[in-house]
Amino acid sequence: MNNFKFGVTNILVIGDLMIDHYLWGKCERISPEAPVQVVNVQKESSVLGGAGNVINNLRAMGSNVDVISVIGNDDAANELKTLLNQIDVNSQMLVVEENRKTSKKSRLIASQQQVLRYDKESIEDISNKSENKIIEELSVNISKYDAIILSDYGKGVLTTSLTQSIISLANNNNKKVFVDPKGKDYSKYKGAYTLTPNKKEAIEATNIDIKDEKSLIDAIKKLKDDCDLKISLITLSEHGIAIFDENLVVKPTVAREVYDVTGAGDTVIASIAYAISNGLNIEEAVTFANLAAGVVVGKIGSATATLEEIFEYESSLHKSNSSIHIKTFEEIEKLSLELHKKGKKIVFTNGCFDILHVGHVKYLEVAKSYGDVLIVGLNADSSVRKLKGPTRPVNIEEDRAYILASLESVDYVVIFEEETPYELIKLIKPHTLVKGGDYEGKVVVGQDIANELKLVQFVDGKSTTNTIKRIQKSETNN
Repeated sequence: MNNFKFGVTNILVIGDLMIDHYLWGKCERISPEAPVQVVNVQKESSVLGGAGNVINNLRAMGSNVDVISVIGNDDAANELKTLLNQIDVNSQMLVVEENRKTSKKSRLIASQQQVLRYDKESIEDISNKSENKIIEELSVNISKYDAIILSDYGKGVLTTSLTQSIISLANNNNKKVFVDPKGKDYSKYKGAYTLTPNKKEAIEATNIDIKDEKSLIDAIKKLKDDCDLKISLITLSEHGIAIFDENLVVKPTVAREVYDVTGAGDTVIASIAYAISNGLNIEEAVTFANLAAGVVVGKIGSATATLEEIFEYESSLHKSNSSIHIKTFEEIEKLSLELHKKGKKIVFTNGCFDILHVGHVKYLEVAKSYGDVLIVGLNADSSVRKLKGPTRPVNIEEDRAYILASLESVDYVVIFEEETPYELIKLIKPHTLVKGGDYEGKVVVGQDIANELKLVQFVDGKSTTNTIKRIQKSETNN
């Protein structure tokens, strides 16, 4: 996947927006008023839910996103707009129905267990007036979109008439429509590019019990024919994703550890639409979606996957290409911002690392132990010559970077041309700066930027200089 050049896409999401609201607390007693638990709420949080999770996934991959939905004129609507604005998604095309409740699902969590959920929402179909407004907005703006995603949670926004109008308008403008379906009757999605039902949903929609390859083919072909799809898909959980164009192809899953499947379906449709919009064919897009889902199910909650995480995950599966861990200044700046946002503790060290030896390896292992991510600044060849003399380095910067990047303790390597890594440290803003024990009592470049400085003692007798001397001595004796 890393061989593909992913660019910025413009994708429109239409569907049921909602807020997932969480109350976190402790339960240590039973109410004297009734036989119910008393939860002492200590924290609360809100995130985008429903179609909002599709939006979050697209934004994480780097896509521009617009959204069309129907909300109420209430506090939850204002909260929803704020959440959208926080991820730079325009809320101007949201249609307001005065008597409608904006969907908000509140979950009470006590001691890591959900003890109660209460919903505030309207689930009746939106009005004809709202449908007309949506079509008007779509007609004016449709030319700018690379794809349209319909995220149906059965809350009344995607009525049969509206859905068919959207698909018809999109097809007339050569825009692909990707649908995450709901319910048993898929006729309202007729003419879409593809649907992404899971196995259970496909069984309910086709009345075909999927238990082997033949029944899978029967079900996926029925979906394609009945809904007049360009491509028919069925997601198969841990078994991957089945594709039917002219023949059945099953792309296996690539998840190593599954912690939480919440929102994985939203990730799949978002990543397929994003990949297709970037010029990948359907099999390539599904492979990309499997990788994205593999990242997401390894996280807790409705999670997202960035391109960086997807490429890193792919690389870790193949364990073959260390070059993906070698970053430019621009790449490491962007990556560092993401790591800071996620609360990751960044460790930075630097050096020439000319002839890698056990002292280097142990030093880097200790450095990594101080945080979550270790970034190594590597002196370029020109920089090494200034520091070590005209005969150094022995190994060129590309080789040194690749070898460093292959170490388990090293997450990223960045080559710098300057005599010091100060400008690089300014970009990364590491929490911890690591240097060798010989810097005791000395000023270390970048310690004014990092939160803390750690000095690591070198392994006695292990150095590049000593290694070179032994080689030279051996050659002289021979």
